[in-house]
Amino acid sequence: MTLDLGRCGGILWKPFGFSRRLLQVECCHPNELISLSVLTRRTLVPRLKKAPSIFWLGQRQGFSTMPEEEASTRDTELFSPPSDVRGMTKLDRAAFKKTVSIPVLKVRKEVVNRLMRALKRVALQRPGIKRVLEDPEDGDNRLIMLDPYKMLTVDSFEKAEFAVLEELDVNPQLSQYNLELTYENFKSEEVLRAVLPEGQDVTSGFSRVGHIAHLNLRDHQLPFKHLIGQVMIDKNPGITSAVNKTSNIDNTYRNFQMEVLSGEENMLTKVRENNYTYEFDFSKVYWNPRLSTEHGRITELLKPGDVLFDVFAGVGPFAIPAAGKTCTVFANDLNPESHKWLLHNCKLNKVDQKVKVFNMDGKDFLLGPVREELMLRLGLPTKEKPSIHIVMNLPAKAIEFLSVFKSLLNGQPCSSERLPTVHCYYFSKDANPAKDVCQRAGAVLGISLEASSSVHLVRNVAPNKEMLCLTFQIPAATLYENPALTLENYEEPSLKRQRTDDSVSEPPVTSDS
Repeated sequence: MTLDLGRCGGILWKPFGFSRRLLQVECCHPNELISLSVLTRRTLVPRLKKAPSIFWLGQRQGFSTMPEEEASTRDTELFSPPSDVRGMTKLDRAAFKKTVSIPVLKVRKEVVNRLMRALKRVALQRPGIKRVLEDPEDGDNRLIMLDPYKMLTVDSFEKAEFAVLEELDVNPQLSQYNLELTYENFKSEEVLRAVLPEGQDVTSGFSRVGHIAHLNLRDHQLPFKHLIGQVMIDKNPGITSAVNKTSNIDNTYRNFQMEVLSGEENMLTKVRENNYTYEFDFSKVYWNPRLSTEHGRITELLKPGDVLFDVFAGVGPFAIPAAGKTCTVFANDLNPESHKWLLHNCKLNKVDQKVKVFNMDGKDFLLGPVREELMLRLGLPTKEKPSIHIVMNLPAKAIEFLSVFKSLLNGQPCSSERLPTVHCYYFSKDANPAKDVCQRAGAVLGISLEASSSVHLVRNVAPNKEMLCLTFQIPAATLYENPALTLENYEEPSLKRQRTDDSVSEPPVTSDS
């Protein structure tokens, strides 16, 4: 990087705009530059306020107008990579070198710290670039690099900034610094926008799962997938692997096929969410960091001593925080890998004595362990009335499982305040998603839910596709069978299944655990 100051014909100062066509001051010294800049600002800038598109053409000794479109293009291109990287499919970092001119302010080194606080608004902020440099001509001075988009002229300083400059006896004159940009100085979005076909969507966002960047690339981005993956690794500290989903989550175990775009193949990862730690193989289980807020929301609804049945528990993001809140938890997942990591994470977070873990189909879990526990808890007279929550986070299919609650229990119905509360997740593409989920769930249960439920918008999954959480208390008329099978007739096969099913991996938990 070189600074042209004080050389004959090399002084670069631009009072009327920032562009590649800079004011050329022939054969003058630094002191002459100061007088010229002050004179120009005082005499010419007031006249130019009415014509903001005017800039100085040093070679023509006159004024010319620049169309606003050209000025906008000029500013956009300033921090854009070189145009010849367009279409690159294999990352060549050396091809991103570029030299730009940046406005700088020359100051005494002893006032730099105070001045930087005052000039925070206009100081240059670019990845890997120091904002304060040594003056190559004077070791007692420093050069403060300014944002060329905000510092078009000396008059771009605000009143408060001018006051600090005056107080510290700093001349507001601007000079130009020839700054060499490299690949490290460009943001990921800037790199990808320069490489991908012009006008196409740019992928700069991803889901972070520990050391893994999880992308969902579109068809037009696939020819550049390996480059995109490497850029994500380069530009995000801690990311060492980039993967792309190659199939939808439509299999029994709720995981998906993925391709490693760049970096290491290791999919064993660790994440921290809501003060709990989870470890798992991302290629074999379901994990979505975008659900962190929802996991926390449900946990906040629970009180110590409550009971939680997590029908599709995954690796434990609902179950483990609930157990940490001293709730009694029954957690189930059909995926053997999820079941394995759920057990691991319960021990990792020291709640394994409060969570009973199952590896069953969701329907079997509801008809077996859930039914048995409900019959036990709802049938016992007790002064304490812990709330019972059933979480069903399988948005694509959870509503279908609601039919299991119809006549699930027999015997004398409990009081309405003790009836279980269901949190059922659902994807909707309807114009009125809240009404849609109420109607669909109500149709499965054979009741109307619109007046006795609440709907929470979890997140927007895709254009015209919402993820919702429907919360309602199961009516006694729906939950209890009348007349009913005897308790013994129903429980015997389910208890037998529980005794013979080696998927129950933890000892039974009492309400005091």
